[in-house]
Amino acid sequence: MKYLRRAIELASIHSVSGNNGPFGAVIVKDNQIIGEGWNRVIELNDPTAHAEINAIKSACQHVQSPDLSGSILYTSCEPCPMCLSAAYWAHIDSIFYACSKHDANEAGFDDKAIYAELQFENANKKIKLIQALHEEGKKVFDNWKDNDNKKMY
Repeated sequence: MKYLRRAIELASIHSVSGNNGPFGAVIVKDNQIIGEGWNRVIELNDPTAHAEINAIKSACQHVQSPDLSGSILYTSCEPCPMCLSAAYWAHIDSIFYACSKHDANEAGFDDKAIYAELQFENANKKIKLIQALHEEGKKVFDNWKDNDNKKMY
């Protein structure tokens, strides 16, 4: 559990000033840390600058690929929906976490509203999702499917 302890250490070190949230993450492949991250939302004025996202970016740069297959994410807290989605997109094999989303909620980080929103049909979501220009947009996908130079990820 040394990697999980490192994630907790990153959370502790970088949140003590109060300017960053209490979250840390590391990504390990072949028993080697290939990426680290901590919450930098306030520091960077970026709502996507979560620990897991930053660790994934760091790991991808390290391996020079968006594919982190064979890697493990260790994080100080159960990933939020955004971070969990990023882990899926990166093809991370497994996630170890210390605190639960309920612990995060008790500390003032409320992801419950997001989890609830994901269950609603588009017409009932707080942020309205409105589809338009479907045919024009679909042409880009059709061209992509026929593009011999494409690199899938």
